[in-house]
Amino acid sequence: MTPPETTSPVSTAPEAPPAATAAGTGPVLFASDLDRTLVYSAAALHLTVPDAEAPRLLCVEVYRSAPLSYLTETAAAVLADLAALPAHHARFVPVTTRTPEQYRRMRLPGPAPTLAICANGGRLLVDGEPDPEWDETVADRLAADCAPLAEVRERLRATADPAWLLKERVAEDLFCYLVVDRERFPAAWADDLAAWAGERGWTVSVQGRKVYAVPRPLTKSAALAEVVRRTGAERVLAAGDSLLDADLLAAADRGWRPGHGELADTGWHAPHVTSLTTRGVHAGEEIVTAALAEIRGRTTTARRTSPRR
Repeated sequence: MTPPETTSPVSTAPEAPPAATAAGTGPVLFASDLDRTLVYSAAALHLTVPDAEAPRLLCVEVYRSAPLSYLTETAAAVLADLAALPAHHARFVPVTTRTPEQYRRMRLPGPAPTLAICANGGRLLVDGEPDPEWDETVADRLAADCAPLAEVRERLRATADPAWLLKERVAEDLFCYLVVDRERFPAAWADDLAAWAGERGWTVSVQGRKVYAVPRPLTKSAALAEVVRRTGAERVLAAGDSLLDADLLAAADRGWRPGHGELADTGWHAPHVTSLTTRGVHAGEEIVTAALAEIRGRTTTARRTSPRR
């Protein structure tokens, strides 16, 4: 799955209860979406300055022997600093719709995250491997609340027009998506699919050339709540650009969204979420810099206010 290039929403992301954070001495989590939030394909860089003034870029993903995803070198250095903080102070938690296989192509700066959320919350990776306990929890929730994946796939196959359908894919046997020709793709078809899917416990989102059909309980915030439970996190920072990130941002104590993407296009906002005007790869740099400043500021405050022994 290549990162989406443009966004065009069909439905709002499902709401989920905020991830409860406990007051105390737990770590601060920085739970961030990856594609078009922290990392960017060449098509999504949105470089508007003369070539000689463009930032130096670090490639963090290679696909089929070709470079695919980038950070600015400044963002890479900041992310490495953040990821290297002691785990009892802060943790960087990547949160993505990518499958574990697609996520493992990433070579992000700094130590490898011990926890990562993949498949839109359907997989929780612990030291790079799917957690069986979380897999079982997700399977039970989907079986109880949603129509089977096979039924939704059949609907997509039966109604998609070969004139605009390029590929049909399934992610981790959890959700499915289409890759389409956006110039020929009719928005009305997606609206009809969203209405049909909504009656069966599924949601639909169009992101660039991809049309996602995702079970309603399969959310990034649900997996984030499990990470908070396991780590005893005191505070959650989050970032994301698409409607599939809205519940993640809503569950955080503070968040950031870039000036591009579905959330920006629809005017989505929340009091605790900073809506940046910056677009493209510079937005990723601004987000990770703000997150590290927040973490360092909170750590410094905690040290000043802790009782002397």
